[in-house]
Amino acid sequence: MIGLICATAAGAAARDRLAAAWPDRTRVYDGPVGDAVRRAFGECEQLVCFLATGAVVRLVAPLLSDKASDPGVVCVDEAGRFAVSLVGGHGGGANELAFAVGELLGAEPVVTTATDAVGVPGLDTLGLPVEGDVAGVTRALLDGGPVALDAEVAWPLPALPFTAGERTPGMPVVRLTDRAVAPGDGEVLLRPPSLVVGVGASRGVPADEVLGLVEGALRDAGLSPRSLAALATVDAKRDEPGIVEAAARLAVPVVTYPAEELAKVEVPNPSDAPLAAVGTPSVAEASALARGGELLVPKRKSARADGHASMATCAVVRRPARGRLAVVGLGPGARDLLTPRATAELRRAAVLVGLDQYVDQIRDLLRPGTRILESGLGAEEERARTAVEEARRGQAVALIGSGDAGVYAMASPALAEASDDIDVVGVPGVTAALAAGAILGAPLGHDHVSISLSDLHTPWEVIERRVRAAAEADLVVTFYNPRSRGRDWQLPKALSILAGHREPATPVGVVRNASRPDGTSRLTTLAELDPAWVDMMTVVTVGNTATRDIAGRMVTPRGYRWQEAAPERPR
Repeated sequence: MIGLICATAAGAAARDRLAAAWPDRTRVYDGPVGDAVRRAFGECEQLVCFLATGAVVRLVAPLLSDKASDPGVVCVDEAGRFAVSLVGGHGGGANELAFAVGELLGAEPVVTTATDAVGVPGLDTLGLPVEGDVAGVTRALLDGGPVALDAEVAWPLPALPFTAGERTPGMPVVRLTDRAVAPGDGEVLLRPPSLVVGVGASRGVPADEVLGLVEGALRDAGLSPRSLAALATVDAKRDEPGIVEAAARLAVPVVTYPAEELAKVEVPNPSDAPLAAVGTPSVAEASALARGGELLVPKRKSARADGHASMATCAVVRRPARGRLAVVGLGPGARDLLTPRATAELRRAAVLVGLDQYVDQIRDLLRPGTRILESGLGAEEERARTAVEEARRGQAVALIGSGDAGVYAMASPALAEASDDIDVVGVPGVTAALAAGAILGAPLGHDHVSISLSDLHTPWEVIERRVRAAAEADLVVTFYNPRSRGRDWQLPKALSILAGHREPATPVGVVRNASRPDGTSRLTTLAELDPAWVDMMTVVTVGNTATRDIAGRMVTPRGYRWQEAAPERPR
């Protein structure tokens, strides 16, 4: 919950805007400001104070205890010009909150955290449990000093300026490990969620018995419980109270699998007892190994102090690191049409793969140390393979494309290469058709279709059949890749097909480099369109029989009845 505190009418106006925008996330604190801050500080995860920074500093200073537990505090000035991350920039999420508040109120976010200022991700912001000399090692990274990465477990991380080569004595180190070790001097431990514990249990097993078994197995194997990702079991035990409660106390989910799937998993210690009970010769080992990995602790039974028979078994597996591939749409080119989610994925990536001209568009958004793999036109399949291969090596990869990466771009060749051994995230972008449509007016107000006229990968016979179908169906058509030096006849041919079903006066929009500083647009007709106006940087949108030129804007109504009767009032 985000506590909102103000002292003046101007602050109340901005406060109320936040409260209206985030009704389920915010709580307004009224009354004397000092009392309001104290109450909010004790009850909320974050605070937004519409007060002078000096006043907020004096009010929260006596309340501060530890940056790992203190709420994040953002201060907004009376004029609403700045949203200052004051306390808890990383741990309390105040840096992200400052950006969110700034976006909503039109204020400039002010973030002074050193790592954010220079583009280096904080070691405590990577989403992994962290231990050790975070401040000292972070300072070394910021100073550009040598910092080693000791990755005992492969795990996708964003770009960090680690030092290549051997670690020298006294060099600060970031150690990626699931071992139960203590950090040394000048060392930070990052705990990846690499461990899965499979659990088999009799009905009515006590939660304490499951918990003691799991914790003992990890302890005896020298493994850290902070790297535990999940408890796994068979579907029949999905709601077993002892397993569910133990998982809750360990703060991990319960993952279950059908018995027939577990029965196919090869294990070293099968048994007839679970086969008879739930239909698989192994529960603990099989569920832990269901998604592959290395068996670190074979099946072991719980020991009960009361002398009764064991009611639980467990096995521990280090699951294989899964690389992460984000397929990112950059939009039509204008920076303000690049989505915040796309920006976040670019900054999360350790490896960027893309067309050289697209890389140039967003190079300044990448974190220092990001490895860039760029290539020229015509290498789409090679880029897709490269991105998938890098993800399979356990890297955090961003594969970029213009517009929306799923529309005539990189998503389809990448996903054709990818299997289920990596995580894939799609990040949508504003397409060229949408950007051009916004410039032209509202040409896509009714049913529409996009067709690429490039016959490099699709036979012209197929393209022509699709154009004819769109013409007969009276769909608005946006042509991608309409004309190049080597392909100058396809667009006239496609327009002639449409002309067989539409009037010569049908509006046609021609937009080149939509949303970019050198962009141009013109509204013409099907009869007057000159293909010489068109190149590969252009999209051509041809209206249907209802599309009209209204005040110089291309408009396709939501229905056809307007031609026979007065239009409905806008909604």
